[in-house]
Amino acid sequence: MKAVRFHEYGGIDVLRVEEVERPAPGPGQVLVEVRAAGIQPGEMMIRSGARHDRWPATFPSGQGSDLAGVVVEVGPQVRGFAVGDEVLGFTHGRASHAEFVVVDDVHLFSRPEGLSWDVAGSLYVAGTTAYATVFAVDPGPADTVVVSGAAGGVGSLAVQLARRRGATVIGLAGERNHAWLKERGVVPVAYGEGVAERIRRASAGRVDAFIDTFGDGYVELAVELGVSPERIDTIRDWRAAARVGARTYGEGSAACAVVLGEVARLVARGEVEVPIARTYPLEQVRDAFRELERGHTHGKIVLRP
Repeated sequence: MKAVRFHEYGGIDVLRVEEVERPAPGPGQVLVEVRAAGIQPGEMMIRSGARHDRWPATFPSGQGSDLAGVVVEVGPQVRGFAVGDEVLGFTHGRASHAEFVVVDDVHLFSRPEGLSWDVAGSLYVAGTTAYATVFAVDPGPADTVVVSGAAGGVGSLAVQLARRRGATVIGLAGERNHAWLKERGVVPVAYGEGVAERIRRASAGRVDAFIDTFGDGYVELAVELGVSPERIDTIRDWRAAARVGARTYGEGSAACAVVLGEVARLVARGEVEVPIARTYPLEQVRDAFRELERGHTHGKIVLRP
């Protein structure tokens, strides 16, 4: 089968699509033929070595967590899945950017009717991370919540989940994404110089919670705006969180098929939207990450093996 590999830390150019042996499922595992697999900013950090202390790589390394596809082989003791089933889920083995991947049955959920392959294959990391960030700050109808990176893969879901709680949501994003945010009941605010004052005007001077999906000083900004540390959550700036006592609930805090299934059902029913920025064939994995690294992507970038 074809799979993405890298043999050393480095830039986009270390990524290769190689022929490797197709894996076989063991007890409690299934083999999935991958139809779609999302890519993540965290994968860039792993590949570059920037997060070696937190997420070290063993070479040669594969990559990819998100996946959706069709079960083509079932190992012994598998519960709830059979050959031919359409599924979405995740792997912790850095292996979903490939034509086939072995997945534990407890990491899968049946694809709901109406959920596209592209959305299903890019839902795990963004969906469970957004769910965890909203859980961490616990917004209610009386609260005003600010979300940085509000049009990105995680942020675009976090603003919608927070709105479902009844909160007033302020989304920090570039102006080209303001119309999309407004259509979903979010108050758009441009990021950049002067953002603190723009947030104060949009919130009438009171911000109760802050979800940071971008990093780069937003934890400190939340403190400046008067948000209590226990109601600040960041998925990018762990050092700042440690300094001020903020939370760092992210992917690992909600990494289970139950949460994934709950988010998938919301999306399938049209209650939450997952924007798909662009899709690429597996062979163009370098182009996919090149686009992701440029930043300012609205929604998810997806590989189609």
